[in-house]
Amino acid sequence: MKILHVDINHPLIIEEFDSLGFENYEDYESSKKEIEEKIHEYDGLIIRSRFSIDQPFLEKASNLKFIGRLGAGLENIDVGYAKSRGIFLAAAPEGNRNAVGEHTLGMLLALLNKLNKADREVRSGKWDREGNRGFELDGKTVGIIGYGNMGKAFAKKLGGFDVEVICYDIVGGVEDENARQVGIMELHQKTDVLSLHVPQTELTMGMVDEGFLQKFHKPIWLLNTARGKCVVTKDLVKFLKSGKVLGAGLDVLEYEKSSFENMFADNELPEAFKYLICAENVILSPHVAGWTMESLEKLARTIVEKVKSEFC
Repeated sequence: MKILHVDINHPLIIEEFDSLGFENYEDYESSKKEIEEKIHEYDGLIIRSRFSIDQPFLEKASNLKFIGRLGAGLENIDVGYAKSRGIFLAAAPEGNRNAVGEHTLGMLLALLNKLNKADREVRSGKWDREGNRGFELDGKTVGIIGYGNMGKAFAKKLGGFDVEVICYDIVGGVEDENARQVGIMELHQKTDVLSLHVPQTELTMGMVDEGFLQKFHKPIWLLNTARGKCVVTKDLVKFLKSGKVLGAGLDVLEYEKSSFENMFADNELPEAFKYLICAENVILSPHVAGWTMESLEKLARTIVEKVKSEFC
């Protein structure tokens, strides 16, 4: 089979496919339109997030047998149409779940202990111990929305703390030794720390909005290492200002890469984002929770194993 790689990944993915007798072709520069014009020549496609795989693209992919996406989800692929064409789809949430779990925990501990604020102040010559008095994680309830690979990885990381971990998921029976599954009302009632680990779907887009945040009985810390569009930024800012959200760790934003740099270049930052970048109780990172040296290799190996299992 001929495989086209349109994103650069760990070299082992090509090495492993070579060892299986597949033909590997690399094109990391051509536009989507240029790729579309030749995709009919290939049996497999390896991608991360360079462009979307929509129905018009798939209609041109007359010989395509599989798509491997080196990431947690398949939201940049028209899954329904691909499946109707019999195309095998492989994502790799197993490959970066540990990295996401560690990053989420790191963000949480940094928030609770005001590490970013303290670091900036010490570097500028300010020594304010009382102003940087933090909070302990022990004794708190951590609520996880979305208890799949990522949610479970984060819950496992919390095992060394004296915390109650609860999870909410639209799928029943997902609880394990690290988290107890609850209904949405109990989640709103008990949560001190809320962590999002959901895919981007019609149900999760804009899920965390004013109405959702109002339902929490206690002030919360919010963590989002899932998808930026799951949180309505202006509503989050409203609750940060009121103190109903005590702090936020955001690895993802509504403004992802296609528009993010342009906002700065064009000096057109949304007011809500202006608040986030100045807020001392907000930590931001550029969608790198699953982006480690180790996960780079794990993602590649996961895709190879899934394709090998299906076709060899």
